[in-house]
Amino acid sequence: MAQSFKRDVKDQWYVKYDEVGFPSIQKGWILPVNRWKDFDPFILMAEDWFKRGTFSDHPHRGFQTVTYVVDGRLEHIDNAGGRDILEPGDVQYMNAGWAARHAEEGVEDDIAHTLQLWLNLPKHLRKTEASYQNVYSEDAPVVEFDGGSVKVFSGEIAGVKGPLNSLVPITLAEIALSEGTEYVHKLPENHNAFLYVLSGDLDFGESQVNLKKHGVATLTFNEDGNDGNTSELKIKSNSRRSKLLVYSGKPIKEEIVPYGPFVMSTMDEIRQAFRDFQQGKFGPPAI
Repeated sequence: MAQSFKRDVKDQWYVKYDEVGFPSIQKGWILPVNRWKDFDPFILMAEDWFKRGTFSDHPHRGFQTVTYVVDGRLEHIDNAGGRDILEPGDVQYMNAGWAARHAEEGVEDDIAHTLQLWLNLPKHLRKTEASYQNVYSEDAPVVEFDGGSVKVFSGEIAGVKGPLNSLVPITLAEIALSEGTEYVHKLPENHNAFLYVLSGDLDFGESQVNLKKHGVATLTFNEDGNDGNTSELKIKSNSRRSKLLVYSGKPIKEEIVPYGPFVMSTMDEIRQAFRDFQQGKFGPPAI
C-alpha cells in the first residue's frame, strides 16, 4: 500500500485589516486576489464586518462563492425570489454561473462577520444557471474524537460526506481541538489547500509551523496525484480552544481575469458582462 502524501505548510501570513466607510466596518484579505494562480481553484477570500446596506443588490458572473458566517446574522436575497437568514456557523454556496443578482445584508442592527471565498468555474460551466444552497450548521455532519471534532460542510472527510454540492469538487471542514490534541486531517492528495485559524494556537504539518488567530497557510500537495489517493496534514492544538477551517480543491488550470464582480477569461468578456448587466440581462433587482 502506497504511503500517503504528507502535507506541510508552503506559505503563511496573518491577515491585515483596514477600517472602511460605514455601513462597512472592517475588511481583510485572507487570500489576496493578485495570487489566484497560487490558490487555484480559489480566487480570493475576504473577511468582512458590515452592517445592512454594504452589499445590497449587485451582480456576479463566472464563478462560485462559499460564505461562512462567523458572527451576527446574514440575510440572503436573490432576484429569483430566494430569501433566508444565516446565523453563526452556517454556510452559503452560490453558483453565479451566467448571471446572478443578489444581496447579502446584515439583519436589523447586527454587525455581520463573514468569510467569503471565491471559487473559480471552468470555462465550460460559466453559462450555467445561477443557484444557491444554504448549509445550516446543524445539518453538517460532525465526527467527534478524543479532544476534538471535525464538522464536514463539503467533500468526504473522516468517513462522512458534507451536504454542500459545488460544481467543482472541494472540501470544507471546521476543526475544533482542545489543548494538547493531535489530529491528522485527510484530503485528496491532488487538491490545492489552505487553512484559516479562527481561534487558538496550533502547529501544522511536518515542520510544525505555528499559527494563531487570523493566521493563514497554504499547503503542499501532489499536483500529479490521483483523485482517489489521500494526503495527511498533522495538526496539534496548543490552547484550550482552537478552531480552524480547512479548504481544498482540485486546480482548474485556466487563465482568468477577475474584475469587479465578475470573473471571466478575457477583458472583452468582462466588458460584455458589464454591458449585459446595464442592459437588464441579469434580471430585476434583488430587494
